Amino acid sequence: MPDRSNLRRPRNVLAGLVPPAYEQQLGHARFVERASDRTFRARNKISYRLNHWPIWIWTFFIAPGPLTFDLFAHGFDRRMAIWLGIVLAGTGVAGVYGKLPGVEAAPYIIRFTEDKPNPLYRRICYTFAWSAVVTFAVLNIAGLSLAVATGVWRLRQIYDVAYFPLAGTIWLLGLLGILPRVRASTRNEGHERRYFYGATWAVCLAQPALGLLWIVLPPGSGWDALKLAVFVAILTWAGNLARLGRLPRTRPIVPGELAISD
Repeated sequence: MPDRSNLRRPRNVLAGLVPPAYEQQLGHARFVERASDRTFRARNKISYRLNHWPIWIWTFFIAPGPLTFDLFAHGFDRRMAIWLGIVLAGTGVAGVYGKLPGVEAAPYIIRFTEDKPNPLYRRICYTFAWSAVVTFAVLNIAGLSLAVATGVWRLRQIYDVAYFPLAGTIWLLGLLGILPRVRASTRNEGHERRYFYGATWAVCLAQPALGLLWIVLPPGSGWDALKLAVFVAILTWAGNLARLGRLPRTRPIVPGELAISD
């Protein structure tokens, strides 16, 4: 167990919203959290459960990548309405029975060092979440790079050809239990969550920025190069902040006491 005698608590501008952070080098991270600072709860509030449901609606709704491409390129249509209805029904039933992460009636992980089986529903959900985080970012980089190199925009063709092979590879890694938060055991949850939330932070900051640039900047290789540079820069910047533990939910949790995973 790490020595916590030298933990120094910095000023927390999000005090009350996220667990406090403490300055201590642990691996690449410069900040850690104490498990004992996290509020223990025997059950999840209804509001907490409902707030997590939209996350999984979106995760599964965008799983068919080419359909999602059409959503942003051409708007909502009948196909998407049917698929959204299926997703709402499926995640709704799963949520009622507590089979979505964060939508459970009670927290599943309460001790980060405990070697507990990782339930199938968590492994499935986080596998699809990893796919959503990684696949769209990689394909957007590929499309922008090709546009810069050739002057031709072929992102739709890239999605048609490469989306399911790439997403399928991530799904296979999840099936094999190789991805963080998708392993057979929850024993390393206190560290594995760092990688997941770090990637999520990076993509959730970079993708909207890219979308905004797509709207305000005209087409052309020079402008596409700027879009690519900004997109990669944000991914790198946010990823490094997550690596250092400077973003919420990207800090190692000092184990040993009861904790609640979120």
